[in-house]
Amino acid sequence: MARPGGDGRPSEPARHGGAGDKPASSPRRGGSEESPFDRADPPVLSLTLWPNRSLTPQGSAGFLSLFAVCLFIPLLPLLGTAAAWALLPFLAGMLLAVYAAIRRSFADGRLVEELRLWPDLITVERREPRGAVRRWHADPNWVRLRLLENARIEKYLTLEGNGREIELGAFLSPEEREQVHADLRAAFARLGAPRPAAP
Repeated sequence: MARPGGDGRPSEPARHGGAGDKPASSPRRGGSEESPFDRADPPVLSLTLWPNRSLTPQGSAGFLSLFAVCLFIPLLPLLGTAAAWALLPFLAGMLLAVYAAIRRSFADGRLVEELRLWPDLITVERREPRGAVRRWHADPNWVRLRLLENARIEKYLTLEGNGREIELGAFLSPEEREQVHADLRAAFARLGAPRPAAP
């Protein structure tokens, strides 16, 4: 998913993640310290990205209810017997495990990453589900954009610059990472900035 870019045109649908990096130091401009992440002028490209979730909160509640009914229907003929009491803890454990997995999925869904590109600056800001914020920035004229076919994940997408390399879209499908790569490559081409490096 992506919100409109800074040039007023909608960005292509894309998502990304993995800007796992320490907070970047702020450059000095005109003798005063100013963070590149507070820049006010509109960027050439702006993407706000987050993981996919297949269920809404209402859908999750409905799924859990249906799952609980299906889980405990087999107990009805056994009510009042020792077998029912023996099975009950296992069925309850299964229900709690599914509930915990759904809760974890929604917690992970709070991950948000923002990528912004100007002719002289690119920033990536990653806000973790627990509130931590990780940042990276570089001069786009010195950034290397790479899409690796045979890395630890298929279509592994990275940006390298300012002495660091960060991953983008580690939680996305290979097709989504490829789309993010295409969007960035096109934006860089318009700026005459970096070319994708060979894997």
